[in-house]
Amino acid sequence: MTIRVLLADDQALLRGTFRLLIDSTPDMEVVAEAATGRQAVELARSHRVDLVLMDIRMPDLDGLAATKLISDDEDLAGVKILVLTTFENDEYVAEALRAGASGFLGKGINPDELLSAIRVVAAGDALLSPTATKSLIARFLAQPAPLARDIPPGLATLTPREREAVTLVAAGLSNDEMAQRLYVTPLTAKTHVNRAMAKLGARDRAQLVVIAYQTGLARP
Repeated sequence: MTIRVLLADDQALLRGTFRLLIDSTPDMEVVAEAATGRQAVELARSHRVDLVLMDIRMPDLDGLAATKLISDDEDLAGVKILVLTTFENDEYVAEALRAGASGFLGKGINPDELLSAIRVVAAGDALLSPTATKSLIARFLAQPAPLARDIPPGLATLTPREREAVTLVAAGLSNDEMAQRLYVTPLTAKTHVNRAMAKLGARDRAQLVVIAYQTGLARP
């Protein structure tokens, strides 16, 4: 299958560079470009894209607000958002994940890393750059313990295996790495993760990471 990508960045030169790179790859293509956050939301709806490569700082509507609008739209439930930005601070990382982004990368990555990130996020996995991960963990360390009302009701229904799976996802392990750690098949590992996501109301693995730290299932 070909991954249909929407580029959202206010710099035409960057969009052109990303388009050349992505269109040169047989398993993905750029189907639309947006110069503002509002255009990104409209084009995501009209082109039925698989993934939005989203910049944060854009005119009219910034990337974080656009990400939330796309994530909250039930008709766009299958659209994944990969935030690509120059600003990898903890506030942006946390806000991007809360808004519904499935990945967060700095613009300093190399072309192969970007293409790999698109494939990972399009497949439904979470992806954070090392800098973003450190920022996210630092932010959770600074937060007080969660209040009882903030803890998902499904937390108590997780099986021991599902709890293990959640902590391993929060540690950044892939399904194959989890399978080796748990002595199960990758498919079984993925099943544990999917069941945990369903019980905790997580829309994807990125949100599962957030829930894991917020509830104390995972600790830095």
